[in-house]
Amino acid sequence: MTLTDFHTHTRFSDGADTAEAMVRQALEKGLRKIGISDHCYTFFDESYCIPKDTVDSYKKEIAALKEKYRGKIDVLCGIEQDMFSGADTAGFDYVLGSAHYLQCGETYLPVDESPAIFESIATEHFGGDYLALTEAYYQTVAQVVARTDCNIIAHFDLVTRFNAGERYFSERAPRYVAAYRQALHVLLDCNKPFEINTKLLARGLKEEPYPRYDICDYIAANGGSFILGSDAHNASEIAFGFEALKSIAEKRGWKIHDEFMD
Repeated sequence: MTLTDFHTHTRFSDGADTAEAMVRQALEKGLRKIGISDHCYTFFDESYCIPKDTVDSYKKEIAALKEKYRGKIDVLCGIEQDMFSGADTAGFDYVLGSAHYLQCGETYLPVDESPAIFESIATEHFGGDYLALTEAYYQTVAQVVARTDCNIIAHFDLVTRFNAGERYFSERAPRYVAAYRQALHVLLDCNKPFEINTKLLARGLKEEPYPRYDICDYIAANGGSFILGSDAHNASEIAFGFEALKSIAEKRGWKIHDEFMD
């Protein structure tokens, strides 16, 4: 049984439920550790992240929950650090490193906001070449550990967020495969676990997690390992699909950790 989930979001950023509701649901599901990991403050996009003036309140509330549930479940105070944020990560128990944006000059372009925005990025900045967009994305992702000093690499192939049915590009195209593999070889040297993220499985929007199975196979074949994360934005999504994925991992030879690396 999976006993930990380190990727969850609350009302402090863009989640639907309180931190305590998330903790209580994790306890009901039999987890022994739950990590709250709201989105760090990003100066260029305040629409989804912890407001700058509530970071201390966030830390205090999670600290209070640690004490309230001590002996029942371990509660950790994490942060999902976007690589362009630059926010201070001192005082958190762990860091999820992620890349949600491409930087074009002074503009930060979100790759997972909506299909319309994704299409406009491809059209306006990459001449309609979606594979060029993915190449730029993986060049960005390759820097995520260096920029965030994270404990866990979150949703490595987030650029596929709206690509169900390969709507925009083939995920087997040689250019795409070369781009993600080049990024992986940078990140594999960092010896950090890659998150297997079940958020879109919980919502019925994908048939495979982030990263997709063939990418996980490549990571495993090159010595990488994994940690499961729900990316839950409400309590019902906590630890979604973890047991099924552990079974798949065992069959495919993926190494799954229940703990993140310090």
